[in-house]
Amino acid sequence: MPSSLTSSPETRCARVAVIGGGPAGLMAAEALAAGGVEVDLYDAMPSVGRKFLMAGKGGMNLTHSEAAEPFLARYAERRAQIEPLLSRFDATALRAWVHGLGVETFVGSSGRVFPTDMKAAPMLRAWLHRLRGSGVRFHMRHKWIGWGHDAQRVLRFATPDGERPVEADAVVLALGGASWPRLGSDAAWIPHLEVQNVGVSPFKPSNCGFDIDWSEHFSSRFAGEPLKAVAIGLGGIDWRTGECLLTSTGIEGSLIYAMSARIRDRLAAGDGTFFLDLLPALTPQRVHDEVTHPRGARSMSSHLQSRLNLTGAKAGLLREVLSREDFANTTRLAQRIKALPLTVTRPRPIAEAISSAGGVRFESLDSRLMLNALPGVFCAGEMLDWEAPTGGYLLTACFASGLVAGEAALAYLK
Repeated sequence: MPSSLTSSPETRCARVAVIGGGPAGLMAAEALAAGGVEVDLYDAMPSVGRKFLMAGKGGMNLTHSEAAEPFLARYAERRAQIEPLLSRFDATALRAWVHGLGVETFVGSSGRVFPTDMKAAPMLRAWLHRLRGSGVRFHMRHKWIGWGHDAQRVLRFATPDGERPVEADAVVLALGGASWPRLGSDAAWIPHLEVQNVGVSPFKPSNCGFDIDWSEHFSSRFAGEPLKAVAIGLGGIDWRTGECLLTSTGIEGSLIYAMSARIRDRLAAGDGTFFLDLLPALTPQRVHDEVTHPRGARSMSSHLQSRLNLTGAKAGLLREVLSREDFANTTRLAQRIKALPLTVTRPRPIAEAISSAGGVRFESLDSRLMLNALPGVFCAGEMLDWEAPTGGYLLTACFASGLVAGEAALAYLK
């Protein structure tokens, strides 16, 4: 495929267009530039890495230090597709790569890996400096709007100066998913691929909160209150301990995000109920013994506070969920403290989600992330059909897929 309308194939280097300036696109651009081809990176936003910078505002969680087996298990049903990518560029390789930018890292108490200063901006600045030094050309405010008459040659971009056609010898698409659309991931690329017979799974919110139909009294009193040291179980099993946050519309937070894919999928199947253990450090027998201990003239609420230190939002949840009869029945109350049923009605909108599930199906790609329907066009990052919990797993797979796609584009050109 010729890379320019005017240049001669005999007098130029191969040219690759990378569309999308997130971690996957930037990593693809780095791999391509290292391979000696001309690289032009296009992004619809005024600057690259906007979602990356936003994710780093609370502390830039780059990856996770856990062993390979549990790490890979985080990708659930897409493990088979993600594992080859991580075999090329895993968490250890990512840390070494970050160190090569002059940014040191450390492992936090949770096993998550962070830059020493916890910030994303210095790392991104060092990376962009290196990319520009390697010859990567950046074109901002260039929104990809599909192909011209030849789907493998002419790329169309909407720019402030009108539509611009661009030709390239190969293309890496790293256009993101559907979460945080104001930062550029608006999924507007879907029709451009579907018209080329590329299979795309519908996007769904991932690492998201959920709505629960709280009473007005509970919502106004406890919205914004944390639930610390609780555990979530699905179907009464598979308990996971952590923290979450009550909101005016429902519940969110790290513990909910970790289970959000399973809660979302169960809700879609008709079962939106999960169970909350309000006192995971105590055995059911201990809770039963304390609840059924004679309380004299004290109210049940005072009794729970005295015997189990159940106060605030946790006590409020019991009152919100349980009937008056269940709250007065000590045996049933003890059971519910260890397994309080909460029923979600819907996930929060995908625009609020940390990430998204869905995207280009792996069945539409070969093992090197090239589209079967469009030779020379590769896909990487969150636009692929996979998901993972927070904890560095999302970023690691985005980096790895970008590197693999970039190297595969080089191999294609050769």
